[in-house]
Amino acid sequence: MKTRKLTMAQAIAEAIGQEIERDDNVFVLGEDVGKYGGIFGATGGLLAKHGKDRIMDTPISETAFIGTAIGAAAEGMRPIAELMFVDFFGVCMDMIYNHMAKNTYMAGGNIQLPMVLMSAIGGGYNDAAQHSQCLYATFAHMPGMKVVVPSNAYDAKGLMTQAIRDNNPVVFLFHKGIMGLPWMSYFEGSTNEVPEESYAIPFGQAKCVREGSDVTIVTLSQMVQKSILAAEKLAAEGIAAEIIDLRTIVPLDRESVLKSVRKTGRLLVVDEDYLSFGLSGEIAALVGEHLDTVQLKAPIRRLAVPDVPIPFSRPLEQFVIPQVDTIAAAARQIVGARQIEGALA
Repeated sequence: MKTRKLTMAQAIAEAIGQEIERDDNVFVLGEDVGKYGGIFGATGGLLAKHGKDRIMDTPISETAFIGTAIGAAAEGMRPIAELMFVDFFGVCMDMIYNHMAKNTYMAGGNIQLPMVLMSAIGGGYNDAAQHSQCLYATFAHMPGMKVVVPSNAYDAKGLMTQAIRDNNPVVFLFHKGIMGLPWMSYFEGSTNEVPEESYAIPFGQAKCVREGSDVTIVTLSQMVQKSILAAEKLAAEGIAAEIIDLRTIVPLDRESVLKSVRKTGRLLVVDEDYLSFGLSGEIAALVGEHLDTVQLKAPIRRLAVPDVPIPFSRPLEQFVIPQVDTIAAAARQIVGARQIEGALA
């Protein structure tokens, strides 16, 4: 199988293009997905290759084009609708939550909605409170949608292929900071070897991206890349961190999380979404409900965005979003903690 290095943006666009060639029912619609190639590159080059019938620029009306995608999916098409920023979901929430997520259920399973809602997430580049959120936990909280959040180019291509072929609504969220765009700083680890051939990665299969014995770091998206760098710092101090990349949160690979924490006895959840009522709480509850104090060597620790809007100020933004040094410090603290029985006494 021939491979070459691709950025995440290139890998996503390649997956979409290959599925367009494979299936006449696949098409893309959204704002600036055509000539511009998507503002974060996820549809780069597709208009020139596949034409306006398959790559459709839309007016600035999220409700309209997501509603169009829902109707097209109900009629047997496989649309990919790009919501430019995930933060914009508020203006089209009714279409997403009351129609895309529920119509199959409301119809008693008599219709399927094989569609992908693709959107950009994440901060780190000073785009302020309305353009810098992650919000994947919001979609995961709503029954009826699968939620996919890749951390690198290889996974992004395989997961997008799987998303397009899935017969259910899939929310596919890519982090702007790991798309490999020349005008944004990004983590080199997100650009990796990607096969030229089409391939699919099944949902619900987390990946252990680094093995370790002292502490488990459960994370996803850009935080995987930051956690890898933090683990390298920790390794120099004799601390072996294991990193679990969730890849999808609906479905969630609970067993991979539990298997790793049983081995290390310590859990750190690193999340760029908000701290309260989110993914970090779900993972902590999972481990807390299934492992007892004999299996856990230290209290569970969560590192996430505090419950404040993402600041525009760069120092403040860097402060609220988990960074390599804060991840390493949190892991260091967990490994140095007393046994949980003593800590909770």
